Amino acid sequence: MALTRSRKNNILAGVCGGIAEWLGWDPTAVRILFVAWSALSAAFPGILVYIVLWIIMPQAE
Repeated sequence: MALTRSRKNNILAGVCGGIAEWLGWDPTAVRILFVAWSALSAAFPGILVYIVLWIIMPQAE
């Protein structure tokens, strides 16, 4: 299974949903972990990582 942005589990762009599907995790847990990681890193790196993944991850079919 390839890492793709989710069409089913998306709120903004499907990045966290796609990562959750790829890992077999709950999408809500991935989102909470991502927000916590972003908050602990002063938000800028988390937002930047999300935007980069949004650009480079293909949309699921």
